[in-house]
Amino acid sequence: MAKTLHITNGDSFTTVLNELNISGDIITWREMLCEGKTINEVGSESFWRQRYEFLNRAYKITKDTFINRTLKEYRNLCNQKSQEEIVLWFEYDLFCQVNMIAVLSWLKKNRSDADIFLACSGKEDATDKLYALTELSKEKLEKLYENRVLLTKDDIEYGDYIWQLYCENNPIRLQNAIKQNTSELTYLSKAMESHIHRFPSLKNGLNELENKMLEKSLNKQLKSKDDIIQEMLLDQGIYGFGDIQFVKMANNLRPLFKSFNPVKLTKTGAKVAEKLENYYPNIRSDKEYLGGTPKYSFLFMEDSEQLLKL
Repeated sequence: MAKTLHITNGDSFTTVLNELNISGDIITWREMLCEGKTINEVGSESFWRQRYEFLNRAYKITKDTFINRTLKEYRNLCNQKSQEEIVLWFEYDLFCQVNMIAVLSWLKKNRSDADIFLACSGKEDATDKLYALTELSKEKLEKLYENRVLLTKDDIEYGDYIWQLYCENNPIRLQNAIKQNTSELTYLSKAMESHIHRFPSLKNGLNELENKMLEKSLNKQLKSKDDIIQEMLLDQGIYGFGDIQFVKMANNLRPLFKSFNPVKLTKTGAKVAEKLENYYPNIRSDKEYLGGTPKYSFLFMEDSEQLLKL
């Protein structure tokens, strides 16, 4: 039997995996690289410093929490050197796919001796629903493991290439590169398309999710900020964000709300929601990054789905 290392997408699934009849050591990847500035050398001192600065500023993550939860687990990963096969347990959404290609980039450099397998959940039945790992039964997870895909050198190279592009200040190159995906990373192109949609719209300066939040606030009878968050969690497409991302988004858009209890937009908020007014000058910030790109240095042209460099 080959010794196996499992790298999971988060603590919830690690708990589930521990209960399955699957042997091997488990490492939990505790990051959210879909948010904040990233640099391409995963695991370097400057990489972790950059990540801590973002998480501390955006989410008030303390140094102790960062060290004890993220860095200690990463160091544990660095110490896993004997396994002949490594299985990546990730999901179809942007949150997971960005973490996955970062891990692939690290493995390419640090564990090129091991066979890398992918057990990625998404389309699991005849419906259009895409499934998270934690939504699958024990039997389906064991089947997913049985059918895990051995990634070729080309698959790993492609994942690393997309990670490098994600960390560059040139999302137009990234947008072109995802059209050439013939790899086993079958959900990566769609996830990266959703990343491109995170740049502010030429029409009103808000991105796809920010616009969705305003539209729901304008058109639904929502009673509280919690209602907004629940609406966004249930109808976010393939972003895979959690409540903390949407709370941060709502707080960022706060000047466009007259009230959160009940939810009411200001006159300007309603105009921005209807794309009759451009909010770009008010919301623009030099601190906001999407991967390696300042968020407000490109505009997304909705009609052509192309990016425009400012």
